[in-house]
Amino acid sequence: MRPAAAAGSCPHCGLAVEGAEDVFCCAGCALAAQIVAGAGLQRWYEQRQLPAPRPGVARGDWAAVPVEEVSAGSQCRLAIDGLRCASCVWLVEGVLERTPGVVHARVSYATGRSVITFDPELVGVGDLGERIAALGYRPRPVGAEATTDRDLLTRLGLAAFCTANVMLLAASVYVGWFDGMAERYTALFRWTQLALATPVALWSAAPFFAAAWASLQNRILHLDLPISLAVGTMYAHALVATPLGHDGFLDSLCMLVTLLLAGRVVEARGRRAAAAAAASLAASLPTTARRLTADGVQTVRVEELAPGDRIEAGLGDEIPADGVVERGAAEVRMALLTGESAPVSVVPGHRVVAGAPVVAGSVVVRVEVVGEETLGRRMVAQVASAVDRGLLPTPGDRLAPWFTGLTLAAAAVGAVGWSVAAGWGVGLQVAVAVLVVACPCALGLSGPVAVHAGLGALARRGAVLSSGQTLLQLALVDRIALDKTGTVTAGTPRVVAADDAVLRIAAGLERASNHPLAAAIRDEAARRGLPMPLASEIREEPGAGISGTLDGQRWCLSSGGAGVVRLDGDAGLVGLIRVADTRRDDAATAVAALRRFAPVAVLTGDHADVADAIAAQVQPDEVRAGMSPEAKAGWVEERRSEGHRVLFVGDGLNDGPALVKADVGLAMRTGAPSTLLAADGVVVDEALGPVVAALRVARVVRRTVRANLVRSVGYNAVAVTLALAGWVDPLVAAVLMPLSSLLVLWGGMRIEGRVRAEEAWTSS
Repeated sequence: MRPAAAAGSCPHCGLAVEGAEDVFCCAGCALAAQIVAGAGLQRWYEQRQLPAPRPGVARGDWAAVPVEEVSAGSQCRLAIDGLRCASCVWLVEGVLERTPGVVHARVSYATGRSVITFDPELVGVGDLGERIAALGYRPRPVGAEATTDRDLLTRLGLAAFCTANVMLLAASVYVGWFDGMAERYTALFRWTQLALATPVALWSAAPFFAAAWASLQNRILHLDLPISLAVGTMYAHALVATPLGHDGFLDSLCMLVTLLLAGRVVEARGRRAAAAAAASLAASLPTTARRLTADGVQTVRVEELAPGDRIEAGLGDEIPADGVVERGAAEVRMALLTGESAPVSVVPGHRVVAGAPVVAGSVVVRVEVVGEETLGRRMVAQVASAVDRGLLPTPGDRLAPWFTGLTLAAAAVGAVGWSVAAGWGVGLQVAVAVLVVACPCALGLSGPVAVHAGLGALARRGAVLSSGQTLLQLALVDRIALDKTGTVTAGTPRVVAADDAVLRIAAGLERASNHPLAAAIRDEAARRGLPMPLASEIREEPGAGISGTLDGQRWCLSSGGAGVVRLDGDAGLVGLIRVADTRRDDAATAVAALRRFAPVAVLTGDHADVADAIAAQVQPDEVRAGMSPEAKAGWVEERRSEGHRVLFVGDGLNDGPALVKADVGLAMRTGAPSTLLAADGVVVDEALGPVVAALRVARVVRRTVRANLVRSVGYNAVAVTLALAGWVDPLVAAVLMPLSSLLVLWGGMRIEGRVRAEEAWTSS
């Protein structure tokens, strides 16, 4: 029989192999190592905290990946699965940028998405995908991301199950201290706790160990480092203490891991919701068009259209491309461009944009702009770009390196000092006590506990935010921008002035019309209790009005100017109906309250006279009219470039770019679906009051987080000092450790009371 070969591991993916250490497990790993070496990035093997995933085959519809032209060449976005740490990002970026034809590559570890600029004549999107897959990561088109992080959820589920049982067993042991539990039962409970805590410490907590190792490799003291040290120390202590018949700290270990994993699951869900915004907006745009040819009408894909083509759009259709009306007349909703819900009459010579629905009539449009240059596609690109922007560091993140360094230094000083004075056994006990009593539970939870309490308080006041990070960013806002239609105003036209006799005739003419102004006239007639007569010989002409016979006379309803509908009879003008998009009931008081927090601007795509009329009622600091979607986003970017933190509140499709460009974007509940996805939160109530509540709650939460940090640091300073003095042994440290968490929980429970006190003070 041939003797077994020496056991080794693949130098790339770590898979066990027979042979020397430099033997690869497959040709894929050998190729990946060759790529890394060819890029001059061999030191990645020294920096990584885990072996790379095994190389695979790049799968995906690369032809469907949008490629846009930029000044440096072409640009595409790919999602990359399997990134494990900062060194993975460094490797992928380095290999891509050393690939012939690639100009620049940026990879976001937070979102797992990449932006690659390249020369399409030298390299294609499929080549880039294969290059990434050869390293062991899994590239795919953006929009095909997994809907859940199954690995993180599985780790949390296991940790929660084991924690519940470990806590129950620990409570039984603690009760046994006073009731004299038999030693054989105490030993059974201790060993069972160890068995249950082992998968929590070795598998559920693995992401913390991986992140801690990566931070050390990159010379960064991250909060995961003391967390990992605490988990590792408590588990190591249990491995020694359990066989010796002593109690460990396994209940604290399991609870710490479970709470921190739960926080990361919530954070991951918020990131996925943000990444879905661009896909939703793209799905709202038309995909086919009816092109007029010499042989008749031909249905084609929007991608096949070219400038100069003539396309047809009728009632219920959406304009498939930007262009100019060449023939016909129609009523078109231009919300994508202006944000206004009222339809616009278009006749030959008027411009229309892709995605605008036709609510009456039909038109023939000469195509001028197609593909990625249309207004809708440019909005999609802006949303996709903004999704990848980074998040602000929390106070806990900024404090973590100092906390970590001081904790490690204190443990080292205690170990050395007491080893010299009383032996290594005492020194080890003091070091363990310091690491356990200074466990960063409170530091890690000081933000999440207060933030989640704040999210609950805000939800009770009519607003729901996507994440705690959004709430913390709200506290820093120093500029506020409000869309007009659907935000400051109700978003639907209402009759504000009309005689009953005129309104009765108008309602009879509009009984069967689906025009938004017709609905406003019928609603007002019903509110006044006016019976709607039945007109005959109805004739409706898009852009011209509606006419019919009623009470033996011919009547005609037509436009009398902005916000005015005129009724003409056989003898001429009979009366006027004034229609307006009225402001919300609480708009004036809400804007006044918002101005106490920051200057307020009202941005709208409507005409200047309409914007000025609304501004006169609500009194903002600034009003801008005639703004396109790009102009709104540009206003936000300009303020941010000046160093301001911007809150934008809107509801229309045209508000998407501004919502994602702002530091915080809030959407009204009645807004377009893609707007709700692009926003950081939703105002559930049909009012602006929840926006005021959001800013108030955010500032209360920010103060509470700071207070929690002060309590946590104060507790740790006292507890570590006592542990260094030798007055706290490891078991007492495990009992004391939850005290800091209780202080944090106490601070979080007071959020609701503090918000109510703020409300009472500001309303007095």
